[in-house]
Amino acid sequence: MRIIQATLEHLDLLTPLFVKYREFYGSLAYPDSSRAFLEKRLRRKESVIYLALADDDSNRLLGFCQLYPSFSSLSLKRVWILNDIYVTEDARRQLVADNLIRTAKKMAKETNAVRMRVSTSSNNEVAQKTYESIGFKEDTEFKNYVLPISDEL
Repeated sequence: MRIIQATLEHLDLLTPLFVKYREFYGSLAYPDSSRAFLEKRLRRKESVIYLALADDDSNRLLGFCQLYPSFSSLSLKRVWILNDIYVTEDARRQLVADNLIRTAKKMAKETNAVRMRVSTSSNNEVAQKTYESIGFKEDTEFKNYVLPISDEL
């Protein structure tokens, strides 16, 4: 497999897999909105997306990951949030996720980041084992909270 950084030219290849990722986590498909979302992130350089392509077919996407930049005020450095990662069902157990994450880790080092963060469902044991095998540590220092923001005042 080859790992490349996505550009606007990859939107048609990436969008169907991004939709499957969203559906995996219980979101509605919204293919047009999903494509527009990805296009904005790439056009505005608000995320970095890596694609895993099959060696024998550069139009066969095996998986992707998307990272968002953030910063740590305490360390005065960049942090990368590994927000999305997905591997097609037929490419699982072929180290696609490992290769995507290792590429992301290399980019994080090259941008002088202090760390990468990732979250996953508490019942997604396969993902948890993958992250731990690559060197991610469960955060025991900070407890994370979420404040949902809705249209209500």
